[in-house]
Amino acid sequence: MDSTGIVDNRVSLVLGAGGARGLAHIGVIEVLQERGYPIAGVAGCSMGALVGGIFCAGRLPEYKHWACSLGKRDVVRLVDIAFGSPGFIKGDRVIAVLRELVGRYEIEDLSIPFCAVATDLDARQECRIVDGPLFDAIRASIAIPMLLTPHVHKGRLLVDGGLLSPVPLAAAEPFNMPLVVAVDLNADHAEHRLPAGPETALPEAHLTDEHAAHREAIEHGWHRLLRGMRWRRAVKSVSAPGSRGLMELMSRSLGTMHGFMTEVQLERNPPDVIISIPHDACAIYEFWRAEEMIVLGRQAATAALDQFEAGI
Repeated sequence: MDSTGIVDNRVSLVLGAGGARGLAHIGVIEVLQERGYPIAGVAGCSMGALVGGIFCAGRLPEYKHWACSLGKRDVVRLVDIAFGSPGFIKGDRVIAVLRELVGRYEIEDLSIPFCAVATDLDARQECRIVDGPLFDAIRASIAIPMLLTPHVHKGRLLVDGGLLSPVPLAAAEPFNMPLVVAVDLNADHAEHRLPAGPETALPEAHLTDEHAAHREAIEHGWHRLLRGMRWRRAVKSVSAPGSRGLMELMSRSLGTMHGFMTEVQLERNPPDVIISIPHDACAIYEFWRAEEMIVLGRQAATAALDQFEAGI
């Protein structure tokens, strides 16, 4: 509250990493706006950078409509296999679609300040991108190691920001807003979870020959990666036949790492409001579950803000 008695509810919004669970960020943003919390700065990594950057460009409704229209086969069609590259997926196809949908923006020209967080592999440190083409920053921030190829940005080899900063709270400090609201997509608890849906595996009968070949290539790549490693036998014991088991192993492994790093970040830079999405709400690759994740984001944001406002 300032000297005039007016409450300043401006928010620095921190959007975390978690693959397809990041679609919950859309629901969080909607609830914040509906409840009168102006979002005056966004720091995001991985899917948090993607959703946050598109929001700062003023194109979130268009992205939401597109994301909710995706089925399983549509998601597979967006996969462009990167044969012989340090990653299974190039990512060019989905970035091209998003550029067409959202438009071309420079970060410094956005109406809301934005910071995309990536990881500099050579410097072994967090990299904050606050200028230049928006989708260059997003592409760098979403480059999950081994899944998407790294991205070279201004001469730096960058990968997913979630590697070091799954909830990049420190990156929001320069915004200097009265409130910091953070979204953690790797929470342990199951307070907010939708009922279990139908089987989420990509059905073989619905895959074209091209898509089936893509899956075979992914599985082949995983087996090459695992060959000779001492824990290969353990991987086989927990993986279902086919690439889905391997993808789920990667999803769970990333979730474990993100969960640990998030605890460290929350201790160092506790936000005013933490909005928690369960780590098992969906796998990192289940982008066809947009509507469910948006509803989950709305539920979690509503509960967290209710609690925050009750304590004011």
